[in-house]
Amino acid sequence: MDRRLQSGILAAAMVAGLATALAVPAAAAPPAQDSTTAAANPGMLAAAAEYLDVTEDQARTRLANEARASQNDLQLRKDLGERYAGGWLTGNGDTLVVAVTDEAAAKEVRGSGATARMVEHSVADLDAVRSILDSKRASVPAGVASWYVDVTTNSVVINASSPAAAWSFVRASGVERDAVRVVRSAEAPRPLIDVVGGNPYYIGAGTRCSIGFSVNGGFVTAGHCGQTGATTSQPTGQFAGSSFPGNDYAWVRVAAGNTMIGAVNNYAGGRVAVHGSQDAAIGATVCRSGSTTGWKCGAIQARNSSVTYPQGTVSGLIRTTVCAEPGDSGGSLLAGNHAQGVTSGGSGNCSSGGTTYFQPVNEILQAYNLTLVTQGGGDPDPPGGDCDDAEQTGSGTLTSGASAYQPNGSYYVSNASGTHTGCLDGPSGTDFDLYLQKWNGSTWANVASGTTPNADETLTYNGTSGYYRYQVHAYSGSGQYTLGMTSP
Repeated sequence: MDRRLQSGILAAAMVAGLATALAVPAAAAPPAQDSTTAAANPGMLAAAAEYLDVTEDQARTRLANEARASQNDLQLRKDLGERYAGGWLTGNGDTLVVAVTDEAAAKEVRGSGATARMVEHSVADLDAVRSILDSKRASVPAGVASWYVDVTTNSVVINASSPAAAWSFVRASGVERDAVRVVRSAEAPRPLIDVVGGNPYYIGAGTRCSIGFSVNGGFVTAGHCGQTGATTSQPTGQFAGSSFPGNDYAWVRVAAGNTMIGAVNNYAGGRVAVHGSQDAAIGATVCRSGSTTGWKCGAIQARNSSVTYPQGTVSGLIRTTVCAEPGDSGGSLLAGNHAQGVTSGGSGNCSSGGTTYFQPVNEILQAYNLTLVTQGGGDPDPPGGDCDDAEQTGSGTLTSGASAYQPNGSYYVSNASGTHTGCLDGPSGTDFDLYLQKWNGSTWANVASGTTPNADETLTYNGTSGYYRYQVHAYSGSGQYTLGMTSP
């Protein structure tokens, strides 16, 4: 993935009057939690141990391994860019395999401690194939159930009860045949309309669906549960936005008097705290909460899956081995303490097993400009390290994929050469990045950056006098941040 962000253009009014932003005091908060230990909550451990058929201590070790490997995968995805062809976990969750398209990239993968695999197609290539199939969703033939990018086979997999119909769909779409694999499948996905994940809520005259995750002002859920404007009870509210098919997401604005809690019901007498929404790697263990079948676990098989329901095709879903049954729609999917998505639909049941799809939560947050409600590490800390005595501080809230500029949405003037220092403190469990930009007379240019797969970043830059600004980018996850800034 290309991490170079497009530069902005400075307005002509810049010459008219230049002002330095006022400092914003940083508020004290608990220290951020290490994301590698976030998975060790009792509810997750017990259910994961049952799913993996191991002891809780073994489950704790595995989940910590998976968290570290997922973080490594995220960093490699950034560093390799177009050469990245997908990563997945094997063994006991401690082995990360990363597919690449050239030997130089393979060396970088091996240098990180992961296992490299040479393949023909990059993730970008496969995503392009999937996007073309998505664009033909209106003409999906009967017998084609779903399609998704399968990084483990370096192909776009189409599940179909009729392979002939699937290949006909491929030919009509015009995509490269060698990038597609058709698998005969009895899968027959359907929206889990009368379901709930976490706690139940009711739509209209009594249809039941699931609360996914609490957000500022309400909660997110599945789009097929209700159209915009539909009313809800327990809690009382109204669908403020809904999209289905194409997407399967919605959010409900609740009435005054309801309290949003950053946690999920584990159906074992407790709650699992939500610390953030950083994406877990393919192969990672995940657990789902639903009122019909309770707390069930499985693994991520793929992201960016496209599924054809009777109502139409939904794209961009997470494909998992977690089971579900009617009564589980809209519910919460977690990897450790990190929100992953809300239940969309699937096939099978929790007696014989099955495949369940989830709408990614970060896409919902970005679509409606929402902020996830979190516990235990979701609030920003004051700047640390070299920025304890920062001249200025700025703060704000970002949804996944969004950016903001500091100080105060503007820029600052440096009248002398010297060192610029920036310290970013993002919400725990996210990946926020920091860029220092300088005005070159016609555009803003990046002169320094901090782009690790963590919430916090630090950068320094020795520069000449001029106009500067910081760009804070939420690469993955949402929440509040604090930025400390010192200039010559």
